[in-house]
Amino acid sequence: MEYLKQRILKDGVIKEGGILKVDSFLNHQIDVEVLNEIGKEFKKRFSDRKVTKILTVESSGIAIAVIAAQYFNVPVLFAKKTESSNMDKNTYESEVYSYTKAKKYKIRISRNYINKEDKILVIDDFLANGSAALGLINLVEAAGAELSGIGIVIEKSFQDGGKKLRKKGINLHSLAEVEFDNENNILFK
Repeated sequence: MEYLKQRILKDGVIKEGGILKVDSFLNHQIDVEVLNEIGKEFKKRFSDRKVTKILTVESSGIAIAVIAAQYFNVPVLFAKKTESSNMDKNTYESEVYSYTKAKKYKIRISRNYINKEDKILVIDDFLANGSAALGLINLVEAAGAELSGIGIVIEKSFQDGGKKLRKKGINLHSLAEVEFDNENNILFK
């Protein structure tokens, strides 16, 4: 997706540890025009799949999933990272490791909002080591639902998350696959 790649080159910043910072348009300050193009592209790439719900994890994936959902005309369900008093007690849970925060946490979704009739499209902002995606897959499987695919905005192709998911035969579409050279320039695979 050329539009996204140009925006990454223009506004993306590489931080120590292989972290690509795109918070000026994707996950802190949000450029709705960029998200609209992303949503259209996900609809195009998954047009051959039945989707009844889009699933993401809080918080960076929510805006992307919501914009994409309008093109699929389906609701968005997001896995919560924190327990709260107003969360249903009857949940599906999975443990994930956050690469950027360097810690493990549980994600959970209410059993009231996902069931075996659902066809789930997982959407997230980044794919690095694959922990969040695998955690979301675990939730889908625990509910007996069907995984329609995974849509990722930016995949760090130098990390093994994409390889893990493709090896499992998962229908994975990453809109931009990035690498960095020795001078920390952004390269696209």
